[in-house]
Amino acid sequence: MREWFIGLSPIYQALLATLFTWFVTALGAGIVFFFKTLNRKALDGMLGFAAGVMIAASFWSLLAPAIEMASRSSIPAWIPATVGFLLGGAFLWCTDKILPHLHPGLPMAEAEGVKTHWQRSVLLVLAITLHNIPEGLAVGVAFGALASNLPSASLAGAMALALGIGIQNFPEGAAVSVPLRREGFSRLRAFWYGQLSGAVEPIAGVIGALAVLWMQPILPYALAFAAGAMIYVVVEEVIPESQLHKYTDFATVGAMLGFATMMTLDVALG
Repeated sequence: MREWFIGLSPIYQALLATLFTWFVTALGAGIVFFFKTLNRKALDGMLGFAAGVMIAASFWSLLAPAIEMASRSSIPAWIPATVGFLLGGAFLWCTDKILPHLHPGLPMAEAEGVKTHWQRSVLLVLAITLHNIPEGLAVGVAFGALASNLPSASLAGAMALALGIGIQNFPEGAAVSVPLRREGFSRLRAFWYGQLSGAVEPIAGVIGALAVLWMQPILPYALAFAAGAMIYVVVEEVIPESQLHKYTDFATVGAMLGFATMMTLDVALG
């Protein structure tokens, strides 16, 4: 099985990896078949864990390889990392301002983006979809980088990134389906919307892999771009949501554990 996966092109590897992360999102959404509500303390801890994973992945799996790759070129290594990182944040900032979405637990009056008459369920799914765009891009770019044959771009490192992203997708799926169930949706409908939030990851993953394969000189910028987009999501959405209630210490411990988990996966496997 491992040899078969290694023999695939980076595009197919990225597709399979992001299908896995989508599957874990669906597993998280499947909690709704067993629980109508989710313990807030547990949810805050899981959101903190997700934030820690994303922060660690942004450095070890994306920024560090981007800097190493850039150091082999004639331009200063900090330029691709800084430019790509800021462009990734700017991309998410623009998307956040344009795409209508609503974060779980908030009233319709606090929906963000362009004003629309879309249903609350659609806006909730779009909020989590915003999280998943940079995650899919990150996995796709990591697998696309394998074609560069650089030491910093390893299959084990890309797989560690996909595994880390998959782990933190579990609470994101639950963060959509459980609130929808609480609002009166059937279990099946709530599950459908929850897993749908992860459907963008395979699309973003293939786009990321194709981009770096077609234009390898942009690879350091692409890696840093994915890192900037993920850090924007963490600071703008994930951490604030995990700190909204009284379980702030639990959320912080979750973030520490998530960071340590992703760091261990990347260093041990990459």
